[in-house]
Amino acid sequence: MKLSQFRFDLPLNLIAQHPTKRREDARLMVVHRQTGQIENKHFRDIMDYFDDKDVFVVNNTKVFPARMYGRKEKTGAKIEVFLLRELNKPNRLWDVIVDPARKIRVGNKLYFGENDELIAEVIDNTTSRGRTIRFLWDGTDEEFRNMLEFLGETPLPKYIKRKPEADDKERYQTVYAKHEGAVAAPTAGLHFSIELIKRLEIKGVRFAEVTLHTGLGTFRPIEVEDLSKHKMDAEYYKIEDLACKIVNKAIQGNHRICSIGTTTMRALESSYTAEKLLKPSEGWTNIFIHPPYQFNIADSLVTNLHLPKTSLLIMTCAFAGYDLAMEAYKKAIKDKYRFFSYGDAMLVI
Repeated sequence: MKLSQFRFDLPLNLIAQHPTKRREDARLMVVHRQTGQIENKHFRDIMDYFDDKDVFVVNNTKVFPARMYGRKEKTGAKIEVFLLRELNKPNRLWDVIVDPARKIRVGNKLYFGENDELIAEVIDNTTSRGRTIRFLWDGTDEEFRNMLEFLGETPLPKYIKRKPEADDKERYQTVYAKHEGAVAAPTAGLHFSIELIKRLEIKGVRFAEVTLHTGLGTFRPIEVEDLSKHKMDAEYYKIEDLACKIVNKAIQGNHRICSIGTTTMRALESSYTAEKLLKPSEGWTNIFIHPPYQFNIADSLVTNLHLPKTSLLIMTCAFAGYDLAMEAYKKAIKDKYRFFSYGDAMLVI
């Protein structure tokens, strides 16, 4: 398929700038693949579509405060530094994106905090905006992490046109986040409250956890018309034995497997056996799922409403079917659903 087939016009006022007051109060569009029926519900109604021994697979990655603001040595120019990934813990090496990039060259020092609590040196150019920096820090790893927490900012996406607030630290994070490493939240999971999870567990629904550290590559614009030529950035994932046992028991019992989010789906589709069972694995995945695609583990999907022409929308179309998914998006705009990270959700079953 072609990239231009995934274009649609989105009114800017539908881009959610704040989360709902309560997580499960977000709206939920339910899309039935077999019948083509589309229902308008609330996220708390997700309980009505799952039964005893069904499994929700969630991504337990944890967002860290990846956006920092520093000053360039000598000139004092303000520089935004977006932390992508740690390369070498003993040497404090990080891959970052800097803005404005034209001002930042190899050898420059960057100062963070009112009293220069943290200093970094630029040691390499990786892309036009990408740099590798070394933090000059002699303290312990725990002290370094605390300093990043103190100086860093919740990395809200740029389409949220406001500064992060105190509530964002908690709301731009799933309630089951455990393993730090993501620079963007797995947003489908933001709708689950602890109370909703408890109610689902009482009903008999089981939860299996996988990890995929969401990077900016997930949101990088696709720049080729022929989707088969697009290359995703690799993201670290890990699937442990316990998750496999929970998922595979449900598959063998003919129960439903629901992937909570596209990041979870990418992890699942990166690690399955010839018998279409989930297998333990750890590594880096750059899988790009686009129509036509035969899914191997999950038979239902929860996802947010995404930007036009993105890998996230394209995967949703691969799962729901192109015509039905695009019809659902047309209805979402007509019915004024809220889009993107803090927006509403879609359940495809």
